[in-house]
Amino acid sequence: MTPSDASGAASAGRWSSLERPPLGAAALERALVTDGGLWTSVEVVAATGSTNTDLAARAAGLPEGAVLVAEEQTAGRGRLDRSWVAPPRSGLFFSVLLKPGDSVPQERWGWLTLLAGVAAASGLSRAAGVDAALKWPNDLLVTVNGEERKTGGILAERVGGGPSRAGGSGGGVVIGIGLNVTLTEDELPVPEAGSLILAKAAVTDREPLLKAVLRSLEQWYGDWRAVGGDPAASGLQEAYAANCVTLGRHVRADLPGGRTLTGTAEAVDADGRLVVRTAAGEHEAVGAGDVVHLRSVR
Repeated sequence: MTPSDASGAASAGRWSSLERPPLGAAALERALVTDGGLWTSVEVVAATGSTNTDLAARAAGLPEGAVLVAEEQTAGRGRLDRSWVAPPRSGLFFSVLLKPGDSVPQERWGWLTLLAGVAAASGLSRAAGVDAALKWPNDLLVTVNGEERKTGGILAERVGGGPSRAGGSGGGVVIGIGLNVTLTEDELPVPEAGSLILAKAAVTDREPLLKAVLRSLEQWYGDWRAVGGDPAASGLQEAYAANCVTLGRHVRADLPGGRTLTGTAEAVDADGRLVVRTAAGEHEAVGAGDVVHLRSVR
């Protein structure tokens, strides 16, 4: 589906809600695609299964900086193959294509998920006036009625093929970001979810929010790439730790293979792993798994 298809669909049926106006693809592209900038195209479609799936399938033929936005995702995916669905135009559902090339060692590409989290949180804090926090590794949290609720998630997937804009290896990473913007309590997929409007955001207009997140992502990615993906030199490791509410919490990590680890989350190491101190005083770095915040043990 092309941007013009999205514009046509916006004028009919369920796309006519004035409270949830459609995104303006042309205006977004004018604002974001600039000479020498990261973003090379912005495409808005009315609906798709998953922006990550679509962009990954086309990655070989696209330059770095392609952005795909959907007004509705019917098969959106989060970590551990969880679904991410929401009413049309109630949130921001988009994916971007990044190709670090040989300027960043591939063992550091794993930081892109955390980088996207920092960028999204800082962009939303500035544009929406809400305190967005991070739950390791890829959840965005806001406060609703005094409790932390997930309002967004990030999914990064490696793709191959095609030359990068800077030359070098053609592989890349597609990063998908989903944000609940105007979902009401009745529309939330689970009671533990949240949205910007429920967090009393000052701004819920999706266009300035999308521009703010993408500009923040461009800045953080440029700084990280300029120092070869070094998370300390770019300030990324410090920024992530400062905004990560998992640190200092008693957590349970459900690890691959069915093993469970319980302890206190103490740090994010140089590889982006969560360092957990067990009751026995041992430290273990968690690189993959589902982390649950537990009530503190007094």
